[in-house]
Amino acid sequence: MRADAQRNRDRIVEVARALFRAKGFEAVSMDEVAKAAEVGPGTLYRHFPTKESLYDAVLEAWAEKVNAAVSQALTLDVPARERLLSWLTDYASMLTEHKGAAARITAALGDPGSPFAAKCQTYLGANQRVIEALDSALRPGVDAMQISRLVGGVAVVVDSSELPSDAAASMLAVVADGLIAS
Repeated sequence: MRADAQRNRDRIVEVARALFRAKGFEAVSMDEVAKAAEVGPGTLYRHFPTKESLYDAVLEAWAEKVNAAVSQALTLDVPARERLLSWLTDYASMLTEHKGAAARITAALGDPGSPFAAKCQTYLGANQRVIEALDSALRPGVDAMQISRLVGGVAVVVDSSELPSDAAASMLAVVADGLIAS
């Protein structure tokens, strides 16, 4: 890619990230992104033919961030419940970084045709790593999809309400207690 084309792409992603974070996916139009990024619609659509592909580019760094967060939580020198809770807290926090993302991603879980399928797979893979690392501490039958949906539900409540972001902590503690074997 030419240097100027790469700069345009990077600028579009940066502007879109700020708009999605502030207004949510549904409230942002492609025209708004083009105007804010100071590029023509043709330039925008050359890089991102759909709003979903733009959103996917905005969230590209997620996989690295998710994998780093799960690795950090699993290497903590604390009891299994605290490692689990550390991961669940980071997971919920990542889901609520962009207004409306928690609902979109949680609703897309299990839908391979979703434009957010890659993000869902990243979270499912991270939760599978947690299960494998904490297997003996978790109640039997816990699976990655259950963890994803439970944490996603908490994140949706926090994201779509007037609750402060730290309100998730007490709900996630209940989720962690339910996942840990008694």
